[in-house]
Amino acid sequence: MSDSSIGIITARGGSKRIPGKNIKEFLKEPIINYSIKAALNSGIFDEVMVSTDDEKIAQTAIKAGASVPFMRSAETSDDTATTAEVILEVLEKYASLGKTFDYVCCMYPTAPFITPEKLKKSLEILKEKNANSVIPVVRFSYPPQRGYIIENGVLKYKWPENYSKRSQDLEPLYHDSGQFYFYKAEFFIKTKGLNFDGMYPLILSDLEVQDIDTPDDWETAEMKYRILREKGFIK
Repeated sequence: MSDSSIGIITARGGSKRIPGKNIKEFLKEPIINYSIKAALNSGIFDEVMVSTDDEKIAQTAIKAGASVPFMRSAETSDDTATTAEVILEVLEKYASLGKTFDYVCCMYPTAPFITPEKLKKSLEILKEKNANSVIPVVRFSYPPQRGYIIENGVLKYKWPENYSKRSQDLEPLYHDSGQFYFYKAEFFIKTKGLNFDGMYPLILSDLEVQDIDTPDDWETAEMKYRILREKGFIK
């Protein structure tokens, strides 16, 4: 019996900084469609679903080819609910319907840089490394070890000992790309998503990563997407 996988796109309604963010048009298409299509086109998921509390998001998702077999509960619909709680709720509801999965991938609805290739590569890493999770990350463009803090209006080095060190001599640090998380489902359920042992990276470039929290972020993401498309990295 082959392994089974589920792709979960978490899309709560009610964005404050960018109204209707999850279905706002990104280069003439609802932004959530990019995550849905990447998941569907990867061919690695037995189920691609959207977890939402919003009827408009649900209808947009269904039109794009995802399933919305149930709406998100009130407990996981407010802005204090964690992503882990949303994933656990989805897995529990599927289990109650008699469906369980070996692997689970949580994707964000405002992550147009997700590609089928990244999803397939992450699942390969999970299996080859017997990993518990795979997270796409990007290297900090400037070494955080040489960062400043402000104390009483005065600028100071957070770590003065790094002042004279060359950037290339400082240990590279990476941060979450904010696109998706791939897990071994049994491990995620057992630890409730709170254990980070056995976590492997999928390293991305700066051009492939953009947080989208403000209108300026949105424009920057569209610009990056156009460049990647022109270069043939996105089809």
